[in-house]
Amino acid sequence: MKSKDEVQEFNSQDLMSIEAENVDMEAIKAMDNESNYRKLKGKAGMLITAIAVSMSLFQLYTSGFGLLQARLQRSIHLAFAMALIFLLFPGSKKSPKGKFTAIDMIWAAVGVTVNMYIVINFQALAYRAGNPNGLDIIMAILAVITVLEAGRRVVGIDLPILGMIFIAYAFFGRYLPWIFAHRGYSISRISEYMYLTLEGIYSTPLSVAATYVFLFVLFGVLASKTGLGQLFIDIALAIAGKTTGGPAKVSVISSGLMGSINGSSIANTVTTGAFTIPLMKNMGYKARFAGAVEAAASTGGQIMPPIMGAAAFIMSEFLGIPYTKIIVAAVIPAALYYLAVGTMVHLEAAKNDLKGLERVPHLFNLLKTRGYLLIPLFIIIWQLVNGYTPLSAGFYGSLSSIVIYLIEKVIVDKSRSNGYDGSEFAGTCKAWGKDILECLEEGAKASLGVTASCAAVGFIVGTCTLTGLGLTFAGMTVNLAGNVVAALSAIGLGFMDTPGVLLFFTLFFTMLACTILGSGIPTTATYIILAMIAAPALEKLGVTPLAAHMFVLYFGVVADLTPPVALAAYAGAGIAGSNPFWTGFTAVKLALAGFIVPYIFVYNPEILMQEPVGALVLVQIIITCVLGILALGAGAEGYLRTNTNIVERVLLFVAAIMLLMVGIKSDLMGAAMLALVFASQTMRKKKSILEVEQKAA
Repeated sequence: MKSKDEVQEFNSQDLMSIEAENVDMEAIKAMDNESNYRKLKGKAGMLITAIAVSMSLFQLYTSGFGLLQARLQRSIHLAFAMALIFLLFPGSKKSPKGKFTAIDMIWAAVGVTVNMYIVINFQALAYRAGNPNGLDIIMAILAVITVLEAGRRVVGIDLPILGMIFIAYAFFGRYLPWIFAHRGYSISRISEYMYLTLEGIYSTPLSVAATYVFLFVLFGVLASKTGLGQLFIDIALAIAGKTTGGPAKVSVISSGLMGSINGSSIANTVTTGAFTIPLMKNMGYKARFAGAVEAAASTGGQIMPPIMGAAAFIMSEFLGIPYTKIIVAAVIPAALYYLAVGTMVHLEAAKNDLKGLERVPHLFNLLKTRGYLLIPLFIIIWQLVNGYTPLSAGFYGSLSSIVIYLIEKVIVDKSRSNGYDGSEFAGTCKAWGKDILECLEEGAKASLGVTASCAAVGFIVGTCTLTGLGLTFAGMTVNLAGNVVAALSAIGLGFMDTPGVLLFFTLFFTMLACTILGSGIPTTATYIILAMIAAPALEKLGVTPLAAHMFVLYFGVVADLTPPVALAAYAGAGIAGSNPFWTGFTAVKLALAGFIVPYIFVYNPEILMQEPVGALVLVQIIITCVLGILALGAGAEGYLRTNTNIVERVLLFVAAIMLLMVGIKSDLMGAAMLALVFASQTMRKKKSILEVEQKAA
C-alpha cells in the first residue's frame, strides 16, 4: 500500500507523462531554424562531436582561466561556429539531411580559414592597421560572404538580406537623397572595416556571444539534464495546480521558471508546452487557448531574471553597466508581464468555470527530495549579487551542474536501490561522462543561432558607426512623431501639442518598428538593430538610456507572439493542434496588458530601481500598475466577478488608462472606477447565486 505522499508524487509524474497525441515534435522543433540541423552518425557524427565538444571546452577553459585578447577570443569562437554551421545546416531544402556535402565542406573550410587568418596573423595585422594588403582585403570579402551565408542557413534569409541592405547603404551613400546621403565607401574599405576592426563582424554582439551567452546556453543544457526543468514544472503544479484554471497557471509559472535558465521563447514553448498544453486540453481548455497560454508565458522567459536572453548581456555591454543592474531593472517589468498573462488566464478560467487538478505534488516534498537541483541556480544568483562577473557566474554555474548531475547519477540514484558494487559505480561514472559529453556537444550546437545572428548583425552595427545612421534614424523618428502631433493640432487638437504626447508617439512608432522587425529575425538581432537606430530617438526626448534599451528589448521579445510571423505561437499551435494565426491572436490578447508594461517604465523609471526612490512611492506605482493591469485584462476578457455589460467594460478600459497614467488624481479616479465595477458585479453575482438557491429550494 502506497503512502499518501507516494501517491501524490506518482500522480505528478503521471500528469507530466501526458504527451500530445499525433503530434510530430520534430516537425514543431523544425519551426525554429536554429534547432533544425542535421543529425549525423558514424564518422561524420564523430567529427561534429569532436568540434562541438572542443568548442565547449575552449569556452570553459578561457572563462575559468582567463579570456584571450578580444580579437583572438572572438575569431576562434567564430571559427568553431563556422565549421559546425556549414556541416550541420543544409544549404537548401534539396540538400541531404543525413550527411554533409563537398560544398558544405568548402564553405566550412573558408569560414574557418578567414577566422584563423586573424589568429595566425594577429601581430602583423596590428602593425599594418589601416593599411591592409591585397590578401587582407580578399579575406575580408570572403569573411563577409561566409557570415551572410551562415546567417542564412541558421536564422533564415531575412537577417542576411537586412545586412546586405546596410552594406549597400554604406556603399551607395553618395547617391542617396535627403538626409540619408553620406560620403559613401568603397567595397575594400567596407570589407576592411567589417573584418579587420572590432566595429563590424567582431563587434560587441559577437563578443558577448563568444563569452557570456555561450556559457549560459551551456548552463541551460546542463541544468535541464539534471532534471531542473522537470522540477520547475512540478513546483508549478504544487503551487497552482489546484486553483481555478490550474493547468494554465501551471503553464505560466513553469514557463516563467524555465525562462530563468532558458532565453529562447520557442525552445521554452516546446519544452514546457509538450506537457502543459495536452494537460490543459484534457482539462477542457480549447486547443487555441492552450497553445496561446504557453506561447505567451514562454515568450516572457527572455525578460525573466536571472538568466535573460542574449540581448540582455549585449545591452549591458552597449550601456557600459553591470549585468546585475539589468537584472534589477528587469525584475518588476518581468513580474508585471507574468501578472498580466496570469490575470488573463485566471479570468478566462473563471469565466468558463474551468477547475483545477484534484491531486498535485507537495511543494515541501519536492524541495526536500529534489531541491538540491536548484543549487547551481543559487550559485549564479549569489555570484551576480556579490559583484562577480557574468562570466564567472556562468562558469561556476556550469561546473556545479556537472557536479550535481554526478551526485544525481552516483549517489541519489543508487541510494534508491539496494546498493551497488565497484563495477556498477564504474558503469555509472561512464554513463555520467557520456551524458556530460552530450551536453557539451548540445551546448555548442545550441549557441550557433546566437553566434550567427551576432556575426551577421555586425554589418548593421558597423554601418551605423561608419555612417552615423543611428543618429539619422533617431532624427527621423522624432520628426515623424512631431508631424503627427502637428497634424492633430491642425484639426483642433492643439491641447495634445505637448512633450508628453510627442514622446508617446515616438514610443509608439518605435514599438511598431520593433514588432515588424522582430517578426522576421531573432530577438537578439532585433534588439541590436533597434538599439543602434531607435533607442537614440527615445534618449533624444529625455528617456533614460536604460529605459530606452529596455523598451526596445521588451517589444523585440513580444514580437514572437504577434502574427503573421509569431514563432512562439506557431510552436504552441503545433503542439495544441490549433490554427497558428488565431493562436497568435489569442496569445496577443493574453499578453495585451503586458504590452503596456514598457510604457509604464518609460513614464515611471522608478520601476527599474536604478536610482534611490522612496519605498512608498515605489509601492504606490506597483499597486496602481497591478490594478491597471487587472482593469485592462478584465475589460479585454469581458469578465471580472461575472460577465461585464457594455457600460462596465467601458469603465474598465477607462479605469485602466487612468491607473496607468502618471499622477495621483488619475490613479484615484481609475481605482474608484475599478472599485465601482467590482462592487456592482459582486452584488449582481450574489443576487444570481441567491436566485439559483431559491429555485433549487
